[in-house]
Amino acid sequence: VQLQASGGGSVQAGGSLRLSCVVSGFTFDDYIVGWFRQVPGKEREFVAGISWNGGNTIYSESVKDRFTISRDRARNTVFLQMNSLTPEDTAVYYCARGIGSYPARTENRYDKWGQGTLVTVSS
Repeated sequence: VQLQASGGGSVQAGGSLRLSCVVSGFTFDDYIVGWFRQVPGKEREFVAGISWNGGNTIYSESVKDRFTISRDRARNTVFLQMNSLTPEDTAVYYCARGIGSYPARTENRYDKWGQGTLVTVSS
């Protein structure tokens, strides 16, 4: 089982980035996928989640209306489009595989994690 996150980088405030999470080693349609982020010294926090078919999505209040999660079932990939970035979005972003039919905000619903990709937003 692998989840490979990529797409991070450095951007100025107001800019955009698109993160990708390519999964392998399991049946993509059997799981939800979530994005989380962590700033050094702080707890990891939920960002966005998506159901197996993309029909249900949820977001944290801090990114709602700026970020969009989607999944391409043909490419076994989940995307996180991030717009209007602010320095507060600076973090390492992780994708994770989760259990259940609907996306979840809590880490205990997720059982496999990718390695993370760093997003840095400068003011």
